[in-house]
Amino acid sequence: MAFWSVREELSQADRLRRSYYELLRDELDQFMAQYALIDSYANFCSRNSKYPFVEKRELKPRARIPDVEYECQNAFIVLFVEDIIPDVCKKYIRFFDVNKTVKTNLLRSKTLPLEGTFDRTQKYLESVHFFNFIRVLLPVDYALLIQRDPASKSRSRYALSHFHVRIDWPIADAAEDLSRNLRYISKDLYEKGDKYAENIQKKFFEYYGLPVMAGGRRTAAIVAAQYLKRIPCITTVYAGSSES
Repeated sequence: MAFWSVREELSQADRLRRSYYELLRDELDQFMAQYALIDSYANFCSRNSKYPFVEKRELKPRARIPDVEYECQNAFIVLFVEDIIPDVCKKYIRFFDVNKTVKTNLLRSKTLPLEGTFDRTQKYLESVHFFNFIRVLLPVDYALLIQRDPASKSRSRYALSHFHVRIDWPIADAAEDLSRNLRYISKDLYEKGDKYAENIQKKFFEYYGLPVMAGGRRTAAIVAAQYLKRIPCITTVYAGSSES
């Protein structure tokens, strides 16, 4: 079920933007896989630590082996939005002026090692320094937000606009939204009783392929994925974590 307009419904300009977004997403897919898997494995090897491969018994349905967030594992959340997240969404996707990727905010948070001249263009995906920039910001708590730059009127331009973005939508609300879309309920999560509501919330995690007690980053990622369906454009959520 698509929550965004298909290509045939788009204007010529929006079709070009869609193609550009998908091209950039392909690049990000490759980078994120490298950072989350291969680079993490290299981190373990460099410290002569045994890599915690998934055990076969954990691959069975409903199986779960509690684990921790390993220091060598690259953990992150990245939200990549085809258009712009409207201001009304700031109640649950917390992006404000204080966490924009501007020099003053980065200096205040001591996130970016600023040596020499600060490159204002490195936050744009078209910049040759973008992947170096995002690699520095990925370890920061909470999520990074990449969206279309509203200041670029004549062309579609994507930028890493915010860092330290919290996802504050309650899990119960996310489960209710999904179950309403799937017609498990008509109005309220608890309309059929507490037990049914509890099962609905379990189904929410199952829908996204996670155990009910999944770790914080992965839970935040699926909550964000569900919330961003309210925006009529393609959204991509990347999450890396070793925590069960």
